[in-house]
Amino acid sequence: MKKLSGLTVLFLLAFLSISCEKESEEGDYYNVAIPVVKSIQDFRGMVRISEPRSIEQAGKIYSYQDYVFINDAEKGVHIIDNSDHLAPQKVKFLEIPMNTDVAIKDDMLFANSAMDLVVFDLSDINNIKQKERIKDVFPNRTYHIPNGAAFVDYKNFDFENEVIVGYLIESRKIETPNGPVFTEDEFVNNSGVSGGSGTGGSLARFNIHKGFLYVVDQTNLSIFDIKDLNEAQLVKTERVGWEIETIFNKEGYLYLGSSSGMFIYDIEDPAAPQFQSMFSHILGCDPVVVKDDIAYVTIRGGNLCGQEWSQLDVIDVGDKKNPQLLKSFEMENPYGLGIKDDRLFVCDGSAGLKIYDTQDTPNLKLKDHFPDINTYDVIPLEKELLMVGDNTLFQYTYKGNKITLLSEFKLGD
Repeated sequence: MKKLSGLTVLFLLAFLSISCEKESEEGDYYNVAIPVVKSIQDFRGMVRISEPRSIEQAGKIYSYQDYVFINDAEKGVHIIDNSDHLAPQKVKFLEIPMNTDVAIKDDMLFANSAMDLVVFDLSDINNIKQKERIKDVFPNRTYHIPNGAAFVDYKNFDFENEVIVGYLIESRKIETPNGPVFTEDEFVNNSGVSGGSGTGGSLARFNIHKGFLYVVDQTNLSIFDIKDLNEAQLVKTERVGWEIETIFNKEGYLYLGSSSGMFIYDIEDPAAPQFQSMFSHILGCDPVVVKDDIAYVTIRGGNLCGQEWSQLDVIDVGDKKNPQLLKSFEMENPYGLGIKDDRLFVCDGSAGLKIYDTQDTPNLKLKDHFPDINTYDVIPLEKELLMVGDNTLFQYTYKGNKITLLSEFKLGD
């Protein structure tokens, strides 16, 4: 076979490049996400209480008494007996399709399942029962584009009778996203357990306060009256912004993290939160924690989150109507964070767990760093620190001025 000269190869590459540019001008190819759907009736029949299984993709964590609850990428919730911190044990798996969050009060677990709120009785951990399903209280559509897709095609999605349970990706030639085939609405761009409430991480969308459950989705804040745990009721849903991602409750105020800023609501009347202010920041995925009059906000850039850079903001929220930025710190790709006493714990993604001394806030001092973990979410408890990363549950102890690794529990086993 005759070999091509280097000059010939360069010529061919240039020709192909010009050809591709011409084709691109005539019509671009995009990866389009096609919804995989189930009928609402079939979808609601998918909830089950099952035996333990491997966790495919560990998500948000929640702590309640001696148990840890870990979300598994819209598949459900794994329950782990953590009474022995050196040897945690999986005990049950709650199959809850399209679930992302949970919250618990007095043995009742509240979980979202697409458009519904599902309630489970945990009073006998070996005999968990589904108690209630409050239907059609959340939007029956996801506005997040799946990874690898430029658009979502909702043209054949029956909003009234179907639920999206996944996506297929295909390449399509599209001359204009707003053409006759895809409308603007159809395309979206890129044992027994004792009482009390549990503790969620900073990535949570659920929060419980004084007999009320607060839930945020991309645009709304929903308020449920759960004083009667056997008959939870939706009080109201109100629009609070766009791309709302997290909720945090501290001393009578809700702090909502969004891709463009932090919203503050007064909940002196728990049934009727009152807007106080919005603190705007660079575009990025945004969880919030608060101690005293200081809010700590991690802002993750890149991908669908916004700007390319990431940072940790320290914000004075003493005046709830006029929060002020005090200082920013460069981060790699932060996710969850937590605070206990004078320690701020930051899950900086692939850069590991970073621990800061906050005594001289806003001048944070990096006191410890666990760099070899791809970290995701963290919950500082009274005596232990819970953290999820690399599909592993890590537990650390507080010993004087040091944080010591106590155990690693592989969730995929």
